[in-house]
Amino acid sequence: MVESAVMEKPTKGSSTILKLDAAVIGAGVAGLYQLYRLRKQGLTVKAFDTASNVGGTWYWNRYPGARFDSEAYIYQYFFSEEIYKGWSWSERFPAQPEIERWMNYVADRCDLRKDIEFSTTIKSAHYNDDTGRWTLETDTGLTIDTQFLIACCGMLSAPLTSSFQGQDSFKGKIFHTARWPKDNIDLSGKRVGVIGNGATGIQVIQTIADKVGHLKVFVRTPQYVIAMQNPKYNDNDVAAYKARFDELKKTLPHTFSGFEYDFVEDSWKDLTPEKRQEILEALWNDGSLKLWLASFSELFFDPAVNEVVSEFVRGKMRERLKDPALCDLLIPTDYGFGTHRVPLETNYLEAYLRPNVELVSVKNNPIECITPEGIKTADGTVHELDVIILATGFDAGTGALTRIDIRGRDGRSLKEDWGNDIRTNMGLQVHGYPNLFTTGAPLAPSAALCNMTTCLQQQVDWISDCIQYLRDNNLNVIETTKEAEDAWVEHHDAIANQTLVTKTNSWYMGSNVSGKPRRLLSYIGGVGAYRQKCDEATADAYSGFDKR
Repeated sequence: MVESAVMEKPTKGSSTILKLDAAVIGAGVAGLYQLYRLRKQGLTVKAFDTASNVGGTWYWNRYPGARFDSEAYIYQYFFSEEIYKGWSWSERFPAQPEIERWMNYVADRCDLRKDIEFSTTIKSAHYNDDTGRWTLETDTGLTIDTQFLIACCGMLSAPLTSSFQGQDSFKGKIFHTARWPKDNIDLSGKRVGVIGNGATGIQVIQTIADKVGHLKVFVRTPQYVIAMQNPKYNDNDVAAYKARFDELKKTLPHTFSGFEYDFVEDSWKDLTPEKRQEILEALWNDGSLKLWLASFSELFFDPAVNEVVSEFVRGKMRERLKDPALCDLLIPTDYGFGTHRVPLETNYLEAYLRPNVELVSVKNNPIECITPEGIKTADGTVHELDVIILATGFDAGTGALTRIDIRGRDGRSLKEDWGNDIRTNMGLQVHGYPNLFTTGAPLAPSAALCNMTTCLQQQVDWISDCIQYLRDNNLNVIETTKEAEDAWVEHHDAIANQTLVTKTNSWYMGSNVSGKPRRLLSYIGGVGAYRQKCDEATADAYSGFDKR
């Protein structure tokens, strides 16, 4: 039986106090499952979300073209076969409206809404050394007193919305993709500028190119892209993937990336050039992230192998672009395939061949500011626009937590700590912050390099089991030791620094945020290997963690 949350009567002039065993920040993929798990364990628990409904990233990212790049049948919860099989997807990579409906379906099937406070932002979370509990303050005036604090804030949920001087002066409309309005935005006949051509920008560009009057795309860093193959599903397709429930549940947690596929077994050096080409062609034709995450592991370590694969992708892009000038601006040459996030796309490159689409390179002619009329570049040109779309990304991994005033032991600040050096133990706890658990945080695969549902479910399960262990053993507080955190950071860096990913500037390395400490945000040792490390700590009575 789940106990009811205790609402303490406030003293005169104070706010309402809600007393909990556990507070969960976020009602996305991780938050919903965390709420489900802890409630099943009998804890008094509530989740809190700034949004007005469930969904997390799939609530906020409702921009034109938003969709999965994980296959729908693996971007799933596997704690319930009934829930898995009770939902049928319409296509391989569904769009945001369908994904949002699915998340509402899960929340309703598990009756989670009654324990979620929507339209509520956690402003601060302070640890009390004397009580071993956390005090949270919300923007609604609610004070929360909780033993455990679980941050399920999302790895890409702190958008960089104020990127340019003069944004407030613009006479038209400005939208950030991660804060897209629910109301339909009519772009027909408008002069639209899109800033950013990462995975999100690509989805926007390819979707609106034939709908706007004129489109200007401001490109700084060209991207390698893979043409998406997105077939519609019929009843037989749906039945086929549902029949794989047990197989997928068993195998996904142990692959390199949490997807259903893994690297080819043959070593690059043992294959003939013809055989390598044959494998690359097959992976390309799959139209998924398979070329990136299930081709040759040497792609991430060996510059010569990476260059061959990179040139293979460049060739595919040249075939479609044809125009040498566009090829120069849209095909990367100064970094290797797979060392950035690799987007899937549908007719993205062809959008630039349209007469109403114009590419503005800002690599050597950066955006200086936004004026009342539009976007001004360093050469003095003002690009007049009616609408500006910011696909400018996020303060990834850390931003969702550092935007909350989180204070640990002796009042230490997480924002200050991570501003100096980004450190965690397995992305699950931070030294100095007892009883604070994190999902989607730095130095775990879930920070970037994973099918998110695979990794987030694993982290939620580990956290839930850890809390159950504490309760079973009459323990109240757990905190990673400094020694264990140091050891994990050293292990993480040792693997990361062998790869080509750390040689490239990208949001994976925090390079998109001025002053952010440089470290690969995501553990790159593999999802299966990470799980094994977590399981080893569990089996050894949570070694590396102080418990009292």
